[in-house]
Amino acid sequence: MTEQKKRRPYSSALRQEQAEATRQKIAAAARELMIRKGYADTTMAEVAREAGVAPQTLYTSCPGGKPALAKLVYDLTLAGDARPLPQSDRPEVQAIIDEPDPAHKLARYAAMATGILRRIQPVHRVLRAAAAASPSDAGLQEVLAGIERERLKGSHGPAQHLHAALRPGLTPARAAEQIYVLTSTENFEKLTEVCGWTEAEYEEWLAGILAATLLQA
Repeated sequence: MTEQKKRRPYSSALRQEQAEATRQKIAAAARELMIRKGYADTTMAEVAREAGVAPQTLYTSCPGGKPALAKLVYDLTLAGDARPLPQSDRPEVQAIIDEPDPAHKLARYAAMATGILRRIQPVHRVLRAAAAASPSDAGLQEVLAGIERERLKGSHGPAQHLHAALRPGLTPARAAEQIYVLTSTENFEKLTEVCGWTEAEYEEWLAGILAATLLQA
């Protein structure tokens, strides 16, 4: 009995590692197919084949079918890996929290946001295009709506963190709404693709506009 108990933590950790590796393979295969072929033309069977997993494994990893697969792709692309680690516990966020100067905090935040947008923009564009083409796809529509709710909710963290440095009359709730809009994928696309800005120029602009909009003079 004692020996069994000793094995359990190791076995549990190993299973978790294997599950994370499987999710990463699935997400990588689905991401490549969706970007290349589009959401509608990517089938679950193709994803399972490209990921080298059984179809049942795919459905177990993504309960909820194709919309759940799209959300998995988005989430792992956003995070940059499959580790079950909240954004708030990641080193980039800790560096922002530890930075004492509000303007420098926002410069670090802009750098982090630019890296995330670089990763997530191709996926978000594919999902937006698919949702526009299939307004009756309730599952996909809810995935996109959920992404926006999560983005807005996530913007409350930095807004609350900057509470004492916000300009007079600006509440953390309103600051969060402005952060949410300024860091949208659509703005990133327009400035880097339509206007031809480099990512460095976008990052500099984002840091400046966030500081000018949110902070006391």
